[in-house]
Amino acid sequence: MTDTRTGLPRDATSAVAGTDGVDATGVDHAAGTPGAPRASRPTVASDATDATDTSVDAAGRAALDRPVLPLRHPLRWIAAAVVLVVLLNFVETLFTNESWGWPAVGKWLFSPAILTGLQLTLVATALSAVISFTGGIVVAIARLSRNPVLSGLAWGYVWLFRSVPLILVLVFLYNLGSLYPTIGIGIPFGPQVEVATANVLGDLAIGVIGLSLSEIAYASEIVRAGVLAVDHGQHEAAQALGLPRRRQFVRVILPQALRSIVPAFVNQVVGLLKASSLLFYVSLLDLFGVVQNLSSTYPTDIIPLLVVATLWYLALTSAVSVVQYYVERRTARGSVRALPPTPFQRVRAAVRRGSGRGPGRPGGPDRPRQAASAARGVASGPGSTIDDRTI
Repeated sequence: MTDTRTGLPRDATSAVAGTDGVDATGVDHAAGTPGAPRASRPTVASDATDATDTSVDAAGRAALDRPVLPLRHPLRWIAAAVVLVVLLNFVETLFTNESWGWPAVGKWLFSPAILTGLQLTLVATALSAVISFTGGIVVAIARLSRNPVLSGLAWGYVWLFRSVPLILVLVFLYNLGSLYPTIGIGIPFGPQVEVATANVLGDLAIGVIGLSLSEIAYASEIVRAGVLAVDHGQHEAAQALGLPRRRQFVRVILPQALRSIVPAFVNQVVGLLKASSLLFYVSLLDLFGVVQNLSSTYPTDIIPLLVVATLWYLALTSAVSVVQYYVERRTARGSVRALPPTPFQRVRAAVRRGSGRGPGRPGGPDRPRQAASAARGVASGPGSTIDDRTI
């Protein structure tokens, strides 16, 4: 009889299969026979894995021994050199040009007149910042209101005071007594309580009101943009909790909007600080006004007095920037996984890296530790991973 698979006699087929139980077609009959011994085969996959591990080990050691060369930026270095040369030339003029009058700068820097003007600048800026932020929130809420009267009036207010220059607002308020000798409140076309305008609006009040009216228009747009930047799902979640609309805004929406509001509003505060110099034109002797008066009295010290004003404005702006940094860092706690390091933490980390106590770069002073860590990772098997923070 013949085998239907090979066309050979069954005896021939059995002879070809031999004792291994594999016929001419390559089918292992012994594998399907219970109790039949299975023939041993060479472990080709194991040898391939060992070869791969050896190549990975060699490649890892070669990568650690290879020096790390940073990417070169010649144009960047040329630009930095040009800027540095220009800066050094300017610094040289600060010490060689006697017209700067540094002795006079030291004399006027902490003079009582300058400190009095500085105090007035701080008071006017602080009051205007608080009033403008509070008024900006109110106007922004009115602008977002569904009431057409409130939203229309808020839009008209923003349109008016964003269109009129600040100096014009201040001068107009300073001459308000000529337009309205008395200010009254009561029933329209009926009895009213009236007082003299000059008795109500002093010079400081005029300055603060003028700065605040102008800044409220800008602050309201900043607050409105911050509120609109909050995800709509937060509004829906607050409504689903059954919170009143006022509590939704105060406890849910506004804290999240502050992440967008704070940077822009602090920039407005910096601009408000510099805009306070316009109070000089409404008979308020702020820092700039005092410098102007002293310059007319001491014409030989004009440049030193201007330098004094510049130094004080730089100091005030730097202080506001520091406050802005920490306020932004605090409001970002819910939006980032890890807060960015403070300047002091960055300096301390740089000092530690310079002294060799901190984590180093690949190929740096931590090369022995990096090599040992890589060797342990390779020795532990192909399934292990090397800590990326050490390499």
